[in-house]
Amino acid sequence: MSTLSTLPTPHPDTDRVLRRRRIRRTWGQPWLYLPLGGALLLMIAPFLWMFSGSFKPEADIRRVPPVLIPTAPTTANYGELFNSLDFTSMFANSVSVALAVTAGNLIFCSMLGYALAKLEFRGQRAVFLLVMGTLMIPGLVTFVPLYVLVANMQLTGSLLGLILPFLAGPFGVFLMRQFISTLPDELIDAARVDGCRELAIFWKIILPLTKPALATLGIITFLGSWNNFLWPLVVAQNESQYTLPVGLALASSGQSFTRFGILLAGAVVVLLPVMLVFLFFQRQFVAGIATTGLK
Repeated sequence: MSTLSTLPTPHPDTDRVLRRRRIRRTWGQPWLYLPLGGALLLMIAPFLWMFSGSFKPEADIRRVPPVLIPTAPTTANYGELFNSLDFTSMFANSVSVALAVTAGNLIFCSMLGYALAKLEFRGQRAVFLLVMGTLMIPGLVTFVPLYVLVANMQLTGSLLGLILPFLAGPFGVFLMRQFISTLPDELIDAARVDGCRELAIFWKIILPLTKPALATLGIITFLGSWNNFLWPLVVAQNESQYTLPVGLALASSGQSFTRFGILLAGAVVVLLPVMLVFLFFQRQFVAGIATTGLK
């Protein structure tokens, strides 16, 4: 007897069910893409309006009803932006402050995160609870005490006053602690048996394994420092220490009205470095968010 005759024949109802499922997949996906596409459009609409408005004359920006595509595209807003600001100095200040704050957070937050995750010491849980408690305190609550402290250290009017208060943060400590706690203890124990000191373990073993979390923390920290407006506005006391957000706000504000063309052109210029940083570290950012805190 042939083996083919012994195979069970598919039931007609099974074929019908499979056909229905195939049809549902084919016709169900557009209904899924429609709300996702609408949400995407709502998210990118402000950026499209910003980019389009940066090439519009002031009259077109204030036009009612508004139009998305410029009727007479012009680069005058960018020219006026670069001419009215010491753009090179402000851009250098923003880059210096953002890079210094990001580097400080990557080093100090990862160190403290490693200590809280893998080292046993008295008061370890209390320190972690203290770090978590500071996450619930709004930044405006500590703004004035922090300014008084910086002023007493005579750091106002300097880039160091913009950098020093933000070299470490509770969110970075929490993020690194959660990620490092997922690493196997056997790696650290083996290194200690081989005679590795804690600093060498941290530098040669922990840091290479935490690249996704470091990329995530770096992007978030760089973005927050790059867009910081209130603190540089208060601490920087002359134009030579202004960052781009502060200079842009001052340049776009006239005596009686706001020049939206310069404001939108400046927003495009300020946004470009952040987009480049995110695109460069996008894969590590997604991996860090997806794996942080998972055992």
